[in-house]
Amino acid sequence: MVLDHGKTTLVDQLLRQSGTIKQLSATEQLLYTPTSSSGSAASGSSMTADAQIEDGFVTRVMDSNDLERERGITILSKCTSVNYNGNLINIVDTPGHADFGGEVERIMSMVDGVALVVDATEGPMTQTRFVLSKALARGLRPLVVLNKADRPTSRPAQVESDLFDLFATLGATDEQADYPLLYASAKQGWAQPTLPPPSLEQPSSPSMTPLFNLIMSHVPSPRQLTRSGPFAMLTVQIEADPYVGILYLGRIHSGVLRIGDTLHALNAAGQKVGEGKVKKIYGRRGLERIEKDSAGAGEIVSIAAGVKINVAGQGGVNLTLVHPDGWGSEGPQALPTTPIDPPTISIVIHANDSPLAGKEGTKLTSQLIRDRIYKEAETNVALTVLPGATSESLELRGRGVLHLGVLLETLRREGFEVSVGPPKAVLIPDPKTNPEGKEKGAWLEPIEECTVIVKEEYAGSVVQKLTMRKGEMRSYDSGDPEEGWVRVVMDVPARGLIGYMAGEFKNDVHGQGTINHIFKGYEPYKGAIDTGRNGALISMMTGESSGYAMAPLQARGTLFIHPQTQVYPGMVIGESSKAADLYLNPCVKKQLTNIRAAGADEKIVLASPRVLTLEEALAYMADDELVEVTPTSIRLRKKDLESAKKGRAPKAKAK
Repeated sequence: MVLDHGKTTLVDQLLRQSGTIKQLSATEQLLYTPTSSSGSAASGSSMTADAQIEDGFVTRVMDSNDLERERGITILSKCTSVNYNGNLINIVDTPGHADFGGEVERIMSMVDGVALVVDATEGPMTQTRFVLSKALARGLRPLVVLNKADRPTSRPAQVESDLFDLFATLGATDEQADYPLLYASAKQGWAQPTLPPPSLEQPSSPSMTPLFNLIMSHVPSPRQLTRSGPFAMLTVQIEADPYVGILYLGRIHSGVLRIGDTLHALNAAGQKVGEGKVKKIYGRRGLERIEKDSAGAGEIVSIAAGVKINVAGQGGVNLTLVHPDGWGSEGPQALPTTPIDPPTISIVIHANDSPLAGKEGTKLTSQLIRDRIYKEAETNVALTVLPGATSESLELRGRGVLHLGVLLETLRREGFEVSVGPPKAVLIPDPKTNPEGKEKGAWLEPIEECTVIVKEEYAGSVVQKLTMRKGEMRSYDSGDPEEGWVRVVMDVPARGLIGYMAGEFKNDVHGQGTINHIFKGYEPYKGAIDTGRNGALISMMTGESSGYAMAPLQARGTLFIHPQTQVYPGMVIGESSKAADLYLNPCVKKQLTNIRAAGADEKIVLASPRVLTLEEALAYMADDELVEVTPTSIRLRKKDLESAKKGRAPKAKAK
C-alpha cells in the first residue's frame, strides 16, 4: 500500500488502532526523550528531538527525518507493517511532492495495491496525478480515501467527479476505474463507506476498521509469488546500521532467503556487479526492525550481505540480489525496474572560496564535497551528477529547486561549506533540427503542468505573472461562486517557476492559494524570460555592518542583512530599487568626538531585513551571482569579487 499527499496522520491512526504502537502513560510521557535522527531514513523508526505527543501517542512517526518534521512534508519513502486479525499488512508512506518523485518511482515495485488519499476539500492535486499515474502504469488497482471529510468546507460530490475524470484522463482500465471509496478523518481516527451527516462532528465510536477490511478484500496478497523458485529481490533503498554496515531494503520477489546464503548483485542488463554473503535479515514490525533467520517471497526485508559493488558510481539501488543456484541454463535474471523521470533543473556546486571561507564549517575541500555528492547519488535515484566546468566543480541535476535545496540543506547540517551557482533548466537538443546538439540548432526545454487553486480576486495576478513567464493556460474552473475559489491549470517552462514559487506567489495571493507542479514533457524552447528583478545592493568594504551606515541605505532598496553582520566586497546585502547594481559601504562607523553635533541624539530606525532562506536565495540569484552555503549562514555574492573591491561592475567581455 502506498499513500499520497503525505497523509502521515492516517498511518499514525493505522498504527495506533492495530495496537502496533502503544499509548504512553503519564510517567512515560514525562520521561520520553526522543533520539536524534541521522536524516538518512535508516529504519523509519528513530524520532527527532521535536517529535510531538498527542493523546498519549507519538505523532508523525513515519516522518523521522529532521527536515520532514520542520517542513511538514514527506521527503523519504519509508516502510512499516501492522498485524490485523493475524494478517501482516506492509505499509509504504511515499512523498506527494513531484520534486521527490524518485522516491515514489523506486518504491512502486514493492506494493500490491494503492490507497490514494485525497483531500475532500481541495480534491485531486498535481501530486495526486503524479503518484496515481505511476500506480496505474504498474497495473495496480487503487482504493480511494477522501480524507478530512468532517470539515464544513468539504465537497465530496465534486471531488469524486474530479477523481473519476482524473482516472479517465490517465487511461485507467475499467477494472482500475471501478475503485472502492471511503470517507475518513485521519485526525479523528475514523473511516466509513458513507458520508456522516453534517450535524455529527465524528462517529460515536471512531474506528479505522472499514479501511483495514477494505485493504484485506481489495488489495491482492502476494501469494502468487512463489517460494519454491530461486531467491530474487529488487533493492529500492539503502540503509545504514552502525553495527552491521550497509542494509539493502526490498521486497522478496521469489524464493526463500536464509542466513549464510551467497548473493550476487545484477544490474538492469543482468550483468553481475558484486557479490556477498547474508549476515543479517531484518523484517519490520511497527516501528522496529525484527531480526529473522529466514524470509520468503512477499516479505519486505533489509539484508546485511556485505555486497561490494565493483562498478564505479553504481550504488545499491535498483539492483537485483539473487541466489546463483536454481536458475537453469539461462542463469540468474534481473528483475524489471520502474523507469525514472529525467531531471529538469541543474546547479553547479564547488568549494566555498569567499573571504569568509573556513570560518563556520568543518568540511571544506572539493574532494570531501565530491565524495559526499557521489555517495548521495548512489541512493538518490532522481539525482544526476556530472563533471562541472572546472576540475573542482560538479553539476547536479534534480527534479526541482526544492529537491536540490533539501540536498544542500543536508550538506550544511553535516558541516560542509559550498558555493552554488544559479539553477538552470536542463535543455536537450531537438532531434529533428539539432541532432548533434550544436549551439545554433533548436533546443527543447522541460515543461511543468502547474495547478493553482486561489481566491478569484487574486487569480488575475497569478495568471498574468505565469503568462509573462511563457506559461500557457489549459483550463480555468471557477467552481462554486459562493466559495470564491478558482482552479487554474497552466503549462509553464520549468525555468519560469524557479523564481516565482519561492516568494512572489505568496505575496500575489496574500496567503490564500496553493501552487503545485509536475513534469509534463519537453517542448521547443520558449525564448528568454524577463523576471523583472531589480539590481543588487553590493558591499564594497570588508568588516561588520553597522546600523549607523545601514539607516540611510534603506532608501536605496531592500536590505537582506542585520546590523553587526560580517560582509566583504562583492557580497549582496540587498535589492536595489533600480535596475542597475549599486556598490555601497555598510560598515561606516559613527565618529566619536567631544563636540556635540546637531544630530547627535537622532534615533536610528531600521526596518526588518528580508532574510532569504536557502530555496529563496537559489531562486532569487542572477546569472552572475553565487549562493554561499555554510552551517550557520546563507550569503548571496557576486562571482567576480575583484571588481567589487574597486566599487564597479565587471567589464563585459568582447564577443
